[in-house]
Amino acid sequence: MAELTKTGMTRRALLGAFAATTVAAAPTFSQAAGFLRGGGDIRRIRMFSGRTGERIDMIYWIDGDYIKDAVKEINYFMRDWRTDQVKSMDLRTIDIMAASHNLLDVTEPYMMLSGYRSPQTNAMLRSRSRGVAKNSLHMRGQAADLRLSSRSVSQMANAAKACRAGGVGKYRGSNFVHMDCGVVRSWNG
Repeated sequence: MAELTKTGMTRRALLGAFAATTVAAAPTFSQAAGFLRGGGDIRRIRMFSGRTGERIDMIYWIDGDYIKDAVKEINYFMRDWRTDQVKSMDLRTIDIMAASHNLLDVTEPYMMLSGYRSPQTNAMLRSRSRGVAKNSLHMRGQAADLRLSSRSVSQMANAAKACRAGGVGKYRGSNFVHMDCGVVRSWNG
């Protein structure tokens, strides 16, 4: 049953109104309406890293402007934890992650498995797995591998695909979804 807000609007109608506002106020990126769907006037990212024990929960964008210090913290959080190298993450990837999270309607933070990967780390992982691309977008700061315990891989992938803004890979065996801001495509179902 639809939950009514204090204004008498259903949650679905309210989300529709926010989506319309988002599209109208979108910056001029190609396919902006796609990757901003679900973004809102305030964009927030919530993640934790099982590797480092770090957590991040912050608003990084308000009314059309990225918050420089917040983006800097996100870049550090998404660093290659093996080498401690930091790369500026492509903000389109962060936007896709945040919009997908909003579409999933969860408060649970993403578990980030991989953000930026140095060429050395990518080569090491590639030597251990056929699923690691030689020219991975992780090395450009344009991809993330994420997990949620409260949502299935299929649910997460469907939310990311709804943004129509980049690549979405489902890895059921390892229980994570790859999201990137590259060419719109999907793989593994």
